[in-house]
Amino acid sequence: MLNYFDPKTADPKQSGTHSFNAGLGGVGEAQSTFNPAFFDRDLGTPARTSETPVELTIDGTAIRVPEGTSVMRAAALAGITIPRLCASDNLEAFGSCRLCAVEIEGRRGMPASCTTPVVEGMSVTTQNAKIAKLRRNIMELYISDHPLDCLTCPANGDCELQDMAGVVGLREVRYGFDGANHLDAEIDDSNPYFSFDPSKCIVCSRCVRACNEVQGTFALTIEGRGFDSKVAASQNEPFMDSECVSCGACVQACPTSTLMEKSVIEEGVPEHSVVTTCAYCGVGCSFEAQMKGDKLVRMVPYKGGDANHGHSCVKGRFAFGYATHKDRIREPMIRDSIDQPWRAVSWEEAIGFAARRLKEIQAQYGRDSVGGITSSRCTNEETYLVQKLVRAAFGNNNTDTCARVCHSPTGYGLKTTLGESAGTQTFDSVMKADTILVIGANPTDAHPVFASQMKRRLRQGARLIVADPRRIDLLATPHGGGGLHLALKPGTNVALVNALAHVVITEGLEDADFVARRCDTDGYQRWREFIADPRHAPEAVESETGVPAEAVREAARTYANAGNGAIYYGLGVTEHSQGSTTVMAIANLAMATGNIGREGVGVNPLRGQNNVQGSCDMGSFPHELPGYQHVADPAIRERFESVWHAKLDDEPGLRIPNMFDAAIHGTFKALYVQGEDIAQSDPNTQHVEAALSALDCLIVQDIFLNETAKYAHVLLPGATFLEKNGTFTNAERRINRVRRVMPPVAGKEDWEVTQDLANALGYDMHYRHPSEIMDEIASLTPTFTGVSYDKLERLGSIQWPCNDDYPLGTPTMHGVDFPIGKGHFAITEYVATEERVNGRYPLLLTTGRILSQYNVGAQTRRTANSAWHAEDVLEIHPVDAEDRGLRDGDWLGIRSRVGHTVLRCRVSERMAPGVVYTTFHHPGSGANVITTDNSDWATNCPEYKVTAVQVEKVSQPSSWQQQFQRFDERQQRYLADAEAPEPALK
Repeated sequence: MLNYFDPKTADPKQSGTHSFNAGLGGVGEAQSTFNPAFFDRDLGTPARTSETPVELTIDGTAIRVPEGTSVMRAAALAGITIPRLCASDNLEAFGSCRLCAVEIEGRRGMPASCTTPVVEGMSVTTQNAKIAKLRRNIMELYISDHPLDCLTCPANGDCELQDMAGVVGLREVRYGFDGANHLDAEIDDSNPYFSFDPSKCIVCSRCVRACNEVQGTFALTIEGRGFDSKVAASQNEPFMDSECVSCGACVQACPTSTLMEKSVIEEGVPEHSVVTTCAYCGVGCSFEAQMKGDKLVRMVPYKGGDANHGHSCVKGRFAFGYATHKDRIREPMIRDSIDQPWRAVSWEEAIGFAARRLKEIQAQYGRDSVGGITSSRCTNEETYLVQKLVRAAFGNNNTDTCARVCHSPTGYGLKTTLGESAGTQTFDSVMKADTILVIGANPTDAHPVFASQMKRRLRQGARLIVADPRRIDLLATPHGGGGLHLALKPGTNVALVNALAHVVITEGLEDADFVARRCDTDGYQRWREFIADPRHAPEAVESETGVPAEAVREAARTYANAGNGAIYYGLGVTEHSQGSTTVMAIANLAMATGNIGREGVGVNPLRGQNNVQGSCDMGSFPHELPGYQHVADPAIRERFESVWHAKLDDEPGLRIPNMFDAAIHGTFKALYVQGEDIAQSDPNTQHVEAALSALDCLIVQDIFLNETAKYAHVLLPGATFLEKNGTFTNAERRINRVRRVMPPVAGKEDWEVTQDLANALGYDMHYRHPSEIMDEIASLTPTFTGVSYDKLERLGSIQWPCNDDYPLGTPTMHGVDFPIGKGHFAITEYVATEERVNGRYPLLLTTGRILSQYNVGAQTRRTANSAWHAEDVLEIHPVDAEDRGLRDGDWLGIRSRVGHTVLRCRVSERMAPGVVYTTFHHPGSGANVITTDNSDWATNCPEYKVTAVQVEKVSQPSSWQQQFQRFDERQQRYLADAEAPEPALK
């Protein structure tokens, strides 16, 4: 008897042998190293998890697999390949192609192996003369309505139809093309990334099922019946005009060249691949970068990726062209003033120039006059080196990161209540949630791959509650049963979450046993008395939040009574003056209902950028060393000093807003910014511009001349994720390898540039590879002590904490206790924001993201993604538009207390009257010109989500936009002049 493991149902983190055993005790076989080919095998149908083994024989070989496994998958696990066209292991079996027919002893006919489950004692024959003849006849019918252009087809050598014709031994086709056929069907080239050639479609339905089951958009369908059936997008529209979100699942599923990447059509089939991690959002999808030599042909989602399981979105799948864009900064440049042209120089001269300026400034203005900002787009190792450079070489703690302006309240709020500054679950945990509460997040746009998984769970029956001023797409999940929308007024999160908790407490819905075992009971009693006060009742806060009291009560009961209730939140929680308070209120609610410490529950911040979690973990904040260890602790400082060979300051340094204020006041004079565009991303743009203009030396390390680099004196070329080695840490604390795919265009990875600057300043750094940096991180950071590149190669990914207590990582946090011992209930008093509407500013502006663009847009704007979102617009409710005489397409002047900009109008019912909405992906839009300096009381995270504004129809750009245009043109001219080749000597 042979036991066969199933790689799709096992949990390698449950044992030190990394065994995949499908829950069958001793039934298993170890996969001890990270091997892409191991996961790339398509086993035909999805895995089934069962404690019951089934024994059968296939082609005379006795095997044992979990109950519910298909005959096709059982055969594949045993190394027996059954031909197929309509089957794939990420889709439920369909049984349409019939190519996988087998014989089963005691049964009539030849059933499809993909739809036939194994049965105890079953005897299967997968190949004999009768089966072979049937398969050839089936293939002959397929080929009779298929172009015979294999030699010129872009999928030649990478086509399952071609492969199966060879497997079944098809040598001739008896049917001609004289009858009805589909060979003259027109190609749909509307999508910028892939083409649809219906003449090559075999109507296997894999694309339709991928759109439904994997992505959950239901944009594709089979139109017509019988011979007339065909794949159609939406209502038989071009792909670009349909509901398709260009995730690529249909392209990946297609067994022919019907759906084909245009990059493959142009470049040919790739030759080899490298597994790496996407550098867009905080989901952290794993991809195979498929190459021809050093040229990237396509990005294919990697099936072994623990965060994405072979799925992707339009950004990660297709928007990689920025890496080779003509705008890339390819050589270092320096200048003495921002009013001077750039001068292209060698790496040595640029680093020397930067080091000399830093030394001169510190000599004149003092040690604290310089600082650095780390990037949430760079690797853990690169971020670690930048903060180390600031602390050890600059000699101060003036280091900060973009998490200051997005998720710093998450760190403060979760550290205070749960004892750790990170989310509690894996993404997969959502598949066990019974009620999903989404607060201030738009997963389908900002975290689309995770949103697809969430939608799958909603289709299975989980309840959905959304607390957001705007009606998000998740509420319209097809077959998801609808959801409860709590359309609160911007700025009232704390009042709403307190009201939810009030219902839980006053209606006796709390989990008293969990609180007694796991929480500080004295603190709980104080919080209970606070939250039970009638002033927190839904009826009492209805006028403040705008949410009907009965809807709040329904939401609270639904969440509290769920077997498993999970909370997911985003920037709509943190980017408020009470961001930290809301995070603590969310943690209070989860603890009070016992929704912590197991799968299907938890408090889950959806991190925005690819490595925002990692940048925080690596010690980017001015008060914390790597691993959230406070700089004031002498024992902690001593440990770092012994390894870094430098004396460390015991006082927290400047936060980003403090740096800006100090620069304007003349006490902060130099800044090193790696991979961050603070001039576009931070609030009150004119204040940021004034601060950057006041600096004596701004050093920017980036891949493009971004808005911040236009104020720089030193411009150091950055490397994209495709050009470097390292690790990213995603929103579920998952550490994933980033593997170099192509050489850096400027010759250096980002960590090497930081190391060179440190050495030029007289502080020795001599790493040979990012793995050595990770070894140092592990030696100093308690939650990373078990992390190494060797272990990442073995396991594929690791979720911290990973140490002696959790040698293989920690998928679910707080299962037994909290890092602080007992969970702490915080008093979360609602304090209304200072940003109020009035007669002059009667509307509330809130901001967010859109699927096709990413953050400041520096990457996605340089790809075809701009076909979906070429400009930022202002969404305004029809009532507010009618009051002002506005129509779609009108130019709107938007004025706040701090600034004025102009955007185009889009009339939309997604917001309530009185609320307007925009994105911030295009620098010339000036969205942050009008956002204010209001910020979170604990962390200075800006209050992007609440800005009082007035809008009116205008006919020309704002004065800031006109000034921006002039400044941009001048800086682009300076760059072009620097890059122009010198005339040849005669």
